[in-house]
Amino acid sequence: MTNFTSDVPETRVRSLNRNTPRPHRAYVLYWMTAYRRVESNFALQRAADWARSLQLPLVVFSALRLDYRWATARTHAFILDGIADVDRALDGTAAVHFTFVETAPGAGKGLLAALADNAAVVVADDAPVFFLPAMTAKAARDLPVLVEGVDHNGMLPLAVTDRNFLRAYDFRRYLQRELPAHLEARPDADPLRGLVPAASGLLDDVAAKWTSLPPSRSVISALPVDRSVPAVEQRGGETAARDRLNEFVADRLGRYEQRNHPDEDAASGLSPYFHFGHVSPHQVFDAVAEAEGWSPHRLGDGADGRRSGWWGMSAAAESFLDQSVTWRELGYHAARHQPHNAEYAALPAWAQQTLQDHAADPREYLYSTEQLAAAGTHDELWNAAQRQLRDQGTIHNYLRMLWGKKILEWSRTPQIAHDVMFELNNLYALDGRDPNSVTGIHWVLGRYDRPWGPERPVFGKVRYMSSDSTRRKLRIKRYLAVGQALF
Repeated sequence: MTNFTSDVPETRVRSLNRNTPRPHRAYVLYWMTAYRRVESNFALQRAADWARSLQLPLVVFSALRLDYRWATARTHAFILDGIADVDRALDGTAAVHFTFVETAPGAGKGLLAALADNAAVVVADDAPVFFLPAMTAKAARDLPVLVEGVDHNGMLPLAVTDRNFLRAYDFRRYLQRELPAHLEARPDADPLRGLVPAASGLLDDVAAKWTSLPPSRSVISALPVDRSVPAVEQRGGETAARDRLNEFVADRLGRYEQRNHPDEDAASGLSPYFHFGHVSPHQVFDAVAEAEGWSPHRLGDGADGRRSGWWGMSAAAESFLDQSVTWRELGYHAARHQPHNAEYAALPAWAQQTLQDHAADPREYLYSTEQLAAAGTHDELWNAAQRQLRDQGTIHNYLRMLWGKKILEWSRTPQIAHDVMFELNNLYALDGRDPNSVTGIHWVLGRYDRPWGPERPVFGKVRYMSSDSTRRKLRIKRYLAVGQALF
Protein backbone atom coordinates (compact mmCIF):
# COMPACT_ATOMS: atom_id res chain seq x y z
CA MET A 1 0.00 0.00 0.00
CA THR A 2 1.18 3.53 -0.79
CA ASN A 3 2.69 5.27 2.20
CA PHE A 4 0.03 7.44 3.72
CA THR A 5 0.84 11.00 4.74
CA SER A 6 -1.44 13.67 6.15
CA ASP A 7 -1.01 17.15 7.56
CA VAL A 8 -4.02 16.70 9.85
CA PRO A 9 -2.61 16.58 13.40
CA GLU A 10 -2.65 13.08 14.85
CA THR A 11 -4.16 14.50 18.04
CA ARG A 12 -7.31 15.09 15.99
CA VAL A 13 -7.56 11.58 14.52
CA ARG A 14 -8.57 8.32 16.14
CA SER A 15 -9.35 4.90 14.73
CA LEU A 16 -12.93 4.02 15.66
CA ASN A 17 -12.44 0.31 14.94
CA ARG A 18 -9.59 -2.14 14.39
CA ASN A 19 -10.10 -2.71 10.70
CA THR A 20 -7.52 -1.88 8.06
CA PRO A 21 -7.63 0.14 4.84
CA ARG A 22 -8.66 -1.71 1.66
CA PRO A 23 -6.59 0.02 -1.04
CA HIS A 24 -8.09 -1.89 -3.96
CA ARG A 25 -11.65 -0.67 -3.41
CA ALA A 26 -13.30 2.00 -5.53
CA TYR A 27 -12.98 5.21 -3.49
CA VAL A 28 -12.41 6.87 -0.13
CA LEU A 29 -15.62 7.80 1.69
CA TYR A 30 -16.04 10.89 3.86
CA TRP A 31 -19.20 10.67 5.96
CA MET A 32 -20.08 14.30 6.69
CA THR A 33 -22.34 14.60 9.74
CA ALA A 34 -21.12 17.42 12.00
CA TYR A 35 -18.83 19.66 9.94
CA ARG A 36 -21.11 20.52 7.04
CA ARG A 37 -18.69 22.75 5.19
CA VAL A 38 -15.94 22.50 2.58
CA GLU A 39 -13.69 25.27 3.85
CA SER A 40 -11.58 24.77 6.97
CA ASN A 41 -12.48 21.14 7.57
CA PHE A 42 -9.87 18.77 9.00
CA ALA A 43 -12.11 15.74 8.37
CA LEU A 44 -12.55 16.53 4.67
CA GLN A 45 -8.81 17.19 4.50
CA ARG A 46 -8.01 13.81 6.09
CA ALA A 47 -10.29 12.00 3.64
CA ALA A 48 -8.69 13.83 0.70
CA ASP A 49 -5.23 12.88 2.00
CA TRP A 50 -6.28 9.23 2.00
CA ALA A 51 -7.68 9.56 -1.52
CA ARG A 52 -4.47 11.11 -2.86
CA SER A 53 -2.25 8.54 -1.13
CA LEU A 54 -4.30 5.62 -2.48
CA GLN A 55 -4.89 7.29 -5.86
CA LEU A 56 -8.64 6.83 -5.50
CA PRO A 57 -11.60 9.17 -6.01
CA LEU A 58 -13.17 10.88 -3.00
CA VAL A 59 -16.87 10.47 -2.24
CA VAL A 60 -18.50 12.84 0.25
CA PHE A 61 -21.70 11.48 1.78
CA SER A 62 -24.21 13.93 3.29
CA ALA A 63 -27.48 12.59 4.68
CA LEU A 64 -30.37 13.86 6.76
CA ARG A 65 -32.34 11.33 8.79
CA LEU A 66 -35.79 11.70 10.32
CA ASP A 67 -35.78 9.46 13.38
CA TYR A 68 -34.22 11.82 15.89
CA ARG A 69 -35.85 13.68 18.76
CA TRP A 70 -36.86 17.28 18.07
CA ALA A 71 -36.93 16.73 14.30
CA THR A 72 -38.61 19.99 13.31
CA ALA A 73 -39.05 21.96 10.12
CA ARG A 74 -36.77 24.60 11.66
CA THR A 75 -33.84 22.27 12.30
CA HIS A 76 -34.32 20.40 9.03
CA ALA A 77 -34.34 23.60 6.98
CA PHE A 78 -31.13 24.87 8.53
CA ILE A 79 -29.37 21.55 7.95
CA LEU A 80 -30.64 21.37 4.36
CA ASP A 81 -29.23 24.84 3.73
CA GLY A 82 -25.86 23.50 4.82
CA ILE A 83 -26.02 20.39 2.64
CA ALA A 84 -27.04 22.50 -0.35
CA ASP A 85 -24.07 24.80 0.20
CA VAL A 86 -21.70 21.83 0.32
CA ASP A 87 -23.28 20.53 -2.89
CA ARG A 88 -22.61 23.84 -4.64
CA ALA A 89 -19.07 24.07 -3.27
CA LEU A 90 -18.17 20.56 -4.45
CA ASP A 91 -19.75 21.00 -7.87
CA GLY A 92 -17.00 21.21 -10.46
CA THR A 93 -14.38 19.59 -8.20
CA ALA A 94 -13.06 16.05 -8.51
CA ALA A 95 -14.96 15.00 -5.37
CA VAL A 96 -18.35 13.28 -5.72
CA HIS A 97 -21.11 14.47 -3.39
CA PHE A 98 -23.77 11.87 -2.64
CA THR A 99 -26.75 13.34 -0.77
CA PHE A 100 -29.71 11.60 0.77
CA VAL A 101 -32.73 13.26 2.39
CA GLU A 102 -34.82 10.67 4.18
CA THR A 103 -38.53 10.89 3.29
CA ALA A 104 -39.73 8.31 5.83
CA PRO A 105 -38.11 7.11 9.05
CA GLY A 106 -35.73 4.29 8.24
CA ALA A 107 -35.74 4.90 4.48
CA GLY A 108 -31.97 5.30 4.53
CA LYS A 109 -31.29 2.06 6.38
CA GLY A 110 -28.39 0.22 4.78
CA LEU A 111 -27.22 3.19 2.69
CA LEU A 112 -24.02 3.88 4.63
CA ALA A 113 -23.13 0.19 4.57
CA ALA A 114 -23.70 0.07 0.81
CA LEU A 115 -21.43 3.06 0.27
CA ALA A 116 -18.80 1.69 2.66
CA ASP A 117 -18.82 -1.68 0.88
CA ASN A 118 -16.77 -0.16 -1.93
CA ALA A 119 -14.71 2.18 0.26
CA ALA A 120 -11.01 1.79 0.99
CA VAL A 121 -11.33 3.95 4.12
CA VAL A 122 -14.23 5.71 5.81
CA VAL A 123 -13.53 9.06 7.47
CA ALA A 124 -16.19 10.39 9.85
CA ASP A 125 -16.71 13.56 11.85
CA ASP A 126 -15.83 12.87 15.50
CA ALA A 127 -18.13 15.24 17.37
CA PRO A 128 -19.59 14.70 20.88
CA VAL A 129 -22.87 16.29 19.80
CA PHE A 130 -26.41 14.97 20.39
CA PHE A 131 -26.86 11.47 18.91
CA LEU A 132 -23.78 11.59 16.67
CA PRO A 133 -21.36 9.67 18.97
CA ALA A 134 -23.72 6.70 19.29
CA MET A 135 -24.47 6.70 15.57
CA THR A 136 -20.80 6.86 14.61
CA ALA A 137 -19.78 4.20 17.13
CA LYS A 138 -22.42 1.79 15.82
CA ALA A 139 -21.30 2.35 12.24
CA ALA A 140 -17.67 1.73 13.19
CA ARG A 141 -18.66 -1.58 14.85
CA ASP A 142 -20.70 -2.71 11.87
CA LEU A 143 -18.57 -1.66 8.90
CA PRO A 144 -15.81 -4.06 7.70
CA VAL A 145 -13.39 -1.24 6.86
CA LEU A 146 -11.21 1.18 8.78
CA VAL A 147 -13.32 4.02 10.15
CA GLU A 148 -11.39 7.07 11.32
CA GLY A 149 -12.93 9.84 13.38
CA VAL A 150 -11.59 13.36 12.97
CA ASP A 151 -12.06 16.05 15.60
CA HIS A 152 -12.56 19.61 14.36
CA ASN A 153 -14.73 20.78 17.24
CA GLY A 154 -12.47 23.47 18.64
CA MET A 155 -9.08 25.11 18.67
CA LEU A 156 -7.84 22.67 21.32
CA PRO A 157 -8.09 19.01 20.21
CA LEU A 158 -10.36 16.91 22.41
CA ALA A 159 -7.63 14.31 22.87
CA VAL A 160 -5.37 16.81 24.63
CA THR A 161 -7.45 16.95 27.82
CA ASP A 162 -7.51 13.98 30.16
CA ARG A 163 -10.28 14.96 32.58
CA ASN A 164 -13.55 16.78 33.08
CA PHE A 165 -13.07 20.33 34.33
CA LEU A 166 -15.32 21.51 37.14
CA ARG A 167 -14.64 25.23 36.67
CA ALA A 168 -14.13 27.44 33.64
CA TYR A 169 -11.14 28.98 35.44
CA ASP A 170 -9.39 25.59 35.59
CA PHE A 171 -10.09 24.88 31.93
CA ARG A 172 -8.91 28.35 30.97
CA ARG A 173 -5.59 27.78 32.74
CA TYR A 174 -5.20 24.44 30.97
CA LEU A 175 -6.09 26.01 27.64
CA GLN A 176 -3.56 28.81 28.12
CA ARG A 177 -0.86 26.26 28.82
CA GLU A 178 -1.66 23.82 26.02
CA LEU A 179 -3.19 25.80 23.15
CA PRO A 180 -0.04 27.62 21.89
CA ALA A 181 1.44 24.30 20.75
CA HIS A 182 -1.61 23.70 18.53
CA LEU A 183 -2.08 27.12 16.97
CA GLU A 184 0.27 26.50 14.04
CA ALA A 185 -1.66 23.47 12.77
CA ARG A 186 -4.06 25.07 10.31
CA PRO A 187 -6.67 23.49 8.04
CA ASP A 188 -5.56 23.16 4.43
CA ALA A 189 -6.84 26.05 2.31
CA ASP A 190 -7.19 23.74 -0.73
CA PRO A 191 -7.83 20.21 0.54
CA LEU A 192 -9.26 18.95 -2.77
CA ARG A 193 -6.21 19.62 -4.92
CA GLY A 194 -4.82 16.74 -6.98
CA LEU A 195 -7.69 14.32 -6.47
CA VAL A 196 -8.31 11.47 -8.88
CA PRO A 197 -11.53 12.24 -10.84
CA ALA A 198 -14.32 9.73 -10.35
CA ALA A 199 -15.35 7.55 -13.25
CA SER A 200 -18.79 8.15 -14.72
CA GLY A 201 -21.47 6.08 -13.05
CA LEU A 202 -19.38 5.38 -9.94
CA LEU A 203 -22.41 5.36 -7.63
CA ASP A 204 -25.20 4.48 -10.05
CA ASP A 205 -26.10 1.22 -8.31
CA VAL A 206 -26.44 2.93 -4.94
CA ALA A 207 -28.35 5.88 -6.37
CA ALA A 208 -30.80 3.55 -8.11
CA LYS A 209 -31.77 1.92 -4.81
CA TRP A 210 -31.74 5.02 -2.60
CA THR A 211 -33.39 7.83 -4.51
CA SER A 212 -33.64 11.15 -2.72
CA LEU A 213 -35.24 14.54 -2.75
CA PRO A 214 -32.87 17.43 -3.51
CA PRO A 215 -31.15 19.04 -0.50
CA SER A 216 -33.32 22.14 -0.30
CA ARG A 217 -35.56 23.61 2.38
CA SER A 218 -38.28 23.68 -0.27
CA VAL A 219 -38.83 19.94 0.29
CA ILE A 220 -39.80 20.38 3.96
CA SER A 221 -43.51 20.24 3.16
CA ALA A 222 -43.05 16.69 1.87
CA LEU A 223 -41.31 15.44 5.01
CA PRO A 224 -42.92 14.06 8.21
CA VAL A 225 -41.25 16.52 10.58
CA ASP A 226 -42.78 18.66 13.31
CA ARG A 227 -44.04 21.71 11.41
CA SER A 228 -45.42 23.32 14.57
CA VAL A 229 -41.85 24.66 14.87
CA PRO A 230 -41.54 26.24 11.43
CA ALA A 231 -38.40 27.20 9.58
CA VAL A 232 -37.13 30.71 10.25
CA GLU A 233 -35.98 33.26 7.73
CA GLN A 234 -32.36 33.00 8.85
CA ARG A 235 -30.44 30.79 6.46
CA GLY A 236 -27.97 28.07 7.31
CA GLY A 237 -24.89 26.96 5.38
CA GLU A 238 -21.29 28.07 5.13
CA THR A 239 -22.11 31.03 2.86
CA ALA A 240 -24.50 32.49 5.43
CA ALA A 241 -22.02 31.65 8.19
CA ARG A 242 -19.23 33.48 6.39
CA ASP A 243 -21.46 36.50 5.86
CA ARG A 244 -22.48 36.52 9.54
CA LEU A 245 -18.85 36.24 10.65
CA ASN A 246 -17.70 39.06 8.38
CA GLU A 247 -20.55 41.30 9.51
CA PHE A 248 -19.81 40.61 13.17
CA VAL A 249 -16.11 41.36 12.88
CA ALA A 250 -16.70 44.51 10.86
CA ASP A 251 -19.62 45.99 12.79
CA ARG A 252 -20.00 44.47 16.26
CA LEU A 253 -16.74 42.99 17.50
CA GLY A 254 -15.52 46.38 18.72
CA ARG A 255 -18.52 46.72 21.04
CA TYR A 256 -18.79 43.08 22.07
CA GLU A 257 -18.32 44.00 25.71
CA GLN A 258 -21.82 45.49 25.51
CA ARG A 259 -23.33 42.17 24.40
CA ASN A 260 -25.27 41.67 27.65
CA HIS A 261 -27.47 44.67 26.79
CA PRO A 262 -30.13 43.45 24.34
CA ASP A 263 -30.63 46.92 22.88
CA GLU A 264 -26.97 47.06 21.76
CA ASP A 265 -27.25 44.04 19.44
CA ALA A 266 -23.56 43.27 19.98
CA ALA A 267 -23.62 39.45 20.13
CA SER A 268 -22.00 37.47 17.32
CA GLY A 269 -25.00 35.36 16.25
CA LEU A 270 -22.58 32.57 15.31
CA SER A 271 -23.83 29.88 17.69
CA PRO A 272 -26.18 28.09 15.20
CA TYR A 273 -23.40 28.01 12.60
CA PHE A 274 -20.97 26.56 15.13
CA HIS A 275 -23.53 23.94 16.14
CA PHE A 276 -24.24 22.67 12.63
CA GLY A 277 -20.61 22.88 11.54
CA HIS A 278 -21.23 25.59 8.96
CA VAL A 279 -18.26 27.56 10.29
CA SER A 280 -15.10 26.25 11.91
CA PRO A 281 -13.44 27.52 15.10
CA HIS A 282 -10.34 28.29 13.06
CA GLN A 283 -12.27 30.47 10.61
CA VAL A 284 -13.75 32.47 13.47
CA PHE A 285 -10.45 32.81 15.30
CA ASP A 286 -8.58 33.82 12.15
CA ALA A 287 -11.15 36.49 11.27
CA VAL A 288 -10.85 38.04 14.73
CA ALA A 289 -7.06 37.77 14.73
CA GLU A 290 -6.82 39.42 11.30
CA ALA A 291 -9.07 42.27 12.40
CA GLU A 292 -6.85 42.72 15.45
CA GLY A 293 -3.59 42.59 13.48
CA TRP A 294 -2.62 39.76 15.81
CA SER A 295 0.30 37.33 15.72
CA PRO A 296 1.18 34.49 18.12
CA HIS A 297 4.09 36.37 19.69
CA ARG A 298 1.50 38.56 21.44
CA LEU A 299 0.27 35.67 23.59
CA GLY A 300 0.79 36.29 27.28
CA ASP A 301 3.36 34.41 29.33
CA GLY A 302 2.20 31.82 31.83
CA ALA A 303 -1.19 30.25 32.36
CA ASP A 304 -2.88 32.00 35.22
CA GLY A 305 -6.47 31.57 34.00
CA ARG A 306 -7.15 35.28 33.60
CA ARG A 307 -10.07 36.16 31.34
CA SER A 308 -8.42 39.15 29.69
CA GLY A 309 -4.90 40.06 28.69
CA TRP A 310 -3.62 36.61 27.73
CA TRP A 311 -4.43 36.72 24.01
CA GLY A 312 -2.77 40.09 23.45
CA MET A 313 -5.84 41.51 21.72
CA SER A 314 -8.30 44.28 22.48
CA ALA A 315 -10.60 43.91 25.48
CA ALA A 316 -13.58 43.33 23.18
CA ALA A 317 -11.80 40.62 21.16
CA GLU A 318 -10.58 38.89 24.32
CA SER A 319 -14.08 38.95 25.74
CA PHE A 320 -15.39 37.29 22.59
CA LEU A 321 -12.64 34.66 22.55
CA ASP A 322 -13.37 33.78 26.15
CA GLN A 323 -16.89 32.89 25.02
CA SER A 324 -16.11 31.28 21.65
CA VAL A 325 -13.01 29.37 22.77
CA THR A 326 -12.96 28.94 26.56
CA TRP A 327 -16.66 28.52 27.35
CA ARG A 328 -17.66 26.82 24.11
CA GLU A 329 -14.82 24.32 24.20
CA LEU A 330 -15.29 23.65 27.91
CA GLY A 331 -18.65 22.15 26.96
CA TYR A 332 -17.20 19.99 24.19
CA HIS A 333 -14.45 18.59 26.36
CA ALA A 334 -16.99 17.84 29.08
CA ALA A 335 -19.17 16.02 26.56
CA ARG A 336 -16.20 13.87 25.52
CA HIS A 337 -15.03 13.03 29.04
CA GLN A 338 -18.17 12.86 31.19
CA PRO A 339 -20.72 10.12 30.51
CA HIS A 340 -24.33 11.31 30.55
CA ASN A 341 -23.11 14.90 30.45
CA ALA A 342 -26.57 16.38 29.84
CA GLU A 343 -28.31 14.58 32.70
CA TYR A 344 -29.33 16.11 36.02
CA ALA A 345 -26.85 13.81 37.77
CA ALA A 346 -23.99 15.64 36.03
CA LEU A 347 -24.60 18.70 38.22
CA PRO A 348 -22.08 19.19 41.06
CA ALA A 349 -22.93 17.47 44.32
CA TRP A 350 -23.33 20.76 46.23
CA ALA A 351 -25.87 22.03 43.70
CA GLN A 352 -27.90 18.81 43.74
CA GLN A 353 -27.90 18.87 47.54
CA THR A 354 -29.00 22.48 47.97
CA LEU A 355 -31.69 22.16 45.29
CA GLN A 356 -32.94 19.00 46.97
CA ASP A 357 -32.98 20.77 50.35
CA HIS A 358 -35.36 23.35 48.85
CA ALA A 359 -37.32 21.11 46.48
CA ALA A 360 -40.42 21.29 48.70
CA ASP A 361 -40.34 25.08 49.13
CA PRO A 362 -43.55 26.86 48.12
CA ARG A 363 -43.54 28.43 44.65
CA GLU A 364 -45.51 31.61 44.13
CA TYR A 365 -46.13 30.64 40.50
CA LEU A 366 -46.19 27.24 38.81
CA TYR A 367 -46.40 26.87 35.03
CA SER A 368 -46.75 23.81 32.84
CA THR A 369 -44.44 23.12 29.92
CA GLU A 370 -47.26 24.15 27.57
CA GLN A 371 -47.77 27.48 29.34
CA LEU A 372 -44.05 28.20 29.25
CA ALA A 373 -43.77 27.23 25.58
CA ALA A 374 -46.61 29.65 24.79
CA ALA A 375 -44.90 32.47 26.74
CA GLY A 376 -47.97 32.58 28.97
CA THR A 377 -46.50 33.77 32.27
CA HIS A 378 -47.03 36.91 34.34
CA ASP A 379 -43.49 38.12 33.56
CA GLU A 380 -43.29 40.42 30.51
CA LEU A 381 -39.51 40.18 30.17
CA TRP A 382 -39.46 36.40 30.40
CA ASN A 383 -42.30 36.16 27.88
CA ALA A 384 -40.36 38.32 25.43
CA ALA A 385 -37.32 36.06 25.69
CA GLN A 386 -39.44 32.93 25.22
CA ARG A 387 -41.27 34.42 22.23
CA GLN A 388 -37.92 35.24 20.65
CA LEU A 389 -36.81 31.64 21.18
CA ARG A 390 -40.09 30.20 19.92
CA ASP A 391 -40.48 32.45 16.87
CA GLN A 392 -36.88 33.20 15.82
CA GLY A 393 -34.98 30.16 17.04
CA THR A 394 -32.62 32.23 19.14
CA ILE A 395 -32.57 33.96 22.49
CA HIS A 396 -30.41 36.78 23.79
CA ASN A 397 -27.35 35.39 25.60
CA TYR A 398 -27.90 37.12 28.94
CA LEU A 399 -31.65 36.64 28.89
CA ARG A 400 -31.15 32.91 28.35
CA MET A 401 -29.67 32.79 31.86
CA LEU A 402 -32.65 34.66 33.32
CA TRP A 403 -34.97 32.46 31.25
CA GLY A 404 -33.54 29.35 32.90
CA LYS A 405 -33.49 30.80 36.42
CA LYS A 406 -37.20 31.63 36.22
CA ILE A 407 -38.05 28.15 34.94
CA LEU A 408 -36.34 26.78 38.04
CA GLU A 409 -38.39 29.15 40.19
CA TRP A 410 -41.68 28.22 38.47
CA SER A 411 -41.30 24.42 38.37
CA ARG A 412 -42.46 21.92 41.00
CA THR A 413 -38.99 20.38 41.34
CA PRO A 414 -35.50 21.20 40.09
CA GLN A 415 -35.50 17.97 38.07
CA ILE A 416 -38.64 19.08 36.26
CA ALA A 417 -37.07 22.50 35.63
CA HIS A 418 -33.98 20.80 34.19
CA ASP A 419 -36.05 18.72 31.78
CA VAL A 420 -38.27 21.65 30.74
CA MET A 421 -35.25 23.83 29.95
CA PHE A 422 -33.77 21.15 27.71
CA GLU A 423 -37.13 20.45 26.06
CA LEU A 424 -37.84 24.08 25.15
CA ASN A 425 -34.25 24.87 24.18
CA ASN A 426 -33.78 21.76 22.06
CA LEU A 427 -37.17 22.09 20.40
CA TYR A 428 -36.95 25.74 19.42
CA ALA A 429 -33.31 26.89 19.43
CA LEU A 430 -31.21 26.61 16.30
CA ASP A 431 -28.22 26.06 18.59
CA GLY A 432 -29.98 23.52 20.81
CA ARG A 433 -28.90 19.88 21.20
CA ASP A 434 -25.32 21.07 21.64
CA PRO A 435 -22.65 20.70 24.36
CA ASN A 436 -22.71 24.48 24.69
CA SER A 437 -26.44 24.29 25.45
CA VAL A 438 -25.65 21.81 28.21
CA THR A 439 -23.11 24.24 29.66
CA GLY A 440 -25.63 27.08 29.68
CA ILE A 441 -28.55 25.15 31.13
CA HIS A 442 -26.43 23.44 33.75
CA TRP A 443 -24.86 26.77 34.73
CA VAL A 444 -28.38 27.91 35.64
CA LEU A 445 -28.47 25.01 38.11
CA GLY A 446 -25.03 25.61 39.63
CA ARG A 447 -22.56 23.87 37.33
CA TYR A 448 -19.35 25.82 36.68
CA ASP A 449 -20.47 28.19 39.44
CA ARG A 450 -20.02 28.31 43.23
CA PRO A 451 -22.44 28.37 46.18
CA TRP A 452 -23.93 31.81 46.78
CA GLY A 453 -25.44 33.48 49.81
CA PRO A 454 -27.80 34.31 51.25
CA GLU A 455 -29.54 30.96 50.92
CA ARG A 456 -32.91 31.53 49.24
CA PRO A 457 -36.18 29.64 48.89
CA VAL A 458 -36.24 27.30 45.87
CA PHE A 459 -32.69 28.26 44.79
CA GLY A 460 -30.89 27.40 48.00
CA LYS A 461 -27.24 28.30 47.41
CA VAL A 462 -27.59 28.35 43.60
CA ARG A 463 -27.09 31.84 42.12
CA TYR A 464 -30.32 33.85 42.04
CA MET A 465 -31.48 36.16 39.24
CA SER A 466 -34.64 38.23 38.98
CA SER A 467 -36.41 40.05 36.18
CA ASP A 468 -36.50 43.28 38.21
CA SER A 469 -32.73 43.33 38.72
CA THR A 470 -32.21 42.45 35.06
CA ARG A 471 -34.37 45.39 34.00
CA ARG A 472 -32.31 47.72 36.19
CA LYS A 473 -28.97 46.46 34.92
CA LEU A 474 -29.64 46.12 31.20
CA ARG A 475 -30.63 48.42 28.37
CA ILE A 476 -33.74 46.62 27.27
CA LYS A 477 -36.49 49.05 26.20
CA ARG A 478 -35.96 48.60 22.48
CA TYR A 479 -35.78 44.82 22.86
CA LEU A 480 -39.16 44.75 24.59
CA ALA A 481 -40.74 47.13 22.07
CA VAL A 482 -39.45 45.20 19.08
CA GLY A 483 -40.39 41.93 20.74
CA GLN A 484 -43.99 42.98 21.16
CA ALA A 485 -44.14 43.83 17.46
CA LEU A 486 -42.17 40.95 15.95
CA PHE A 487 -42.16 37.97 18.27
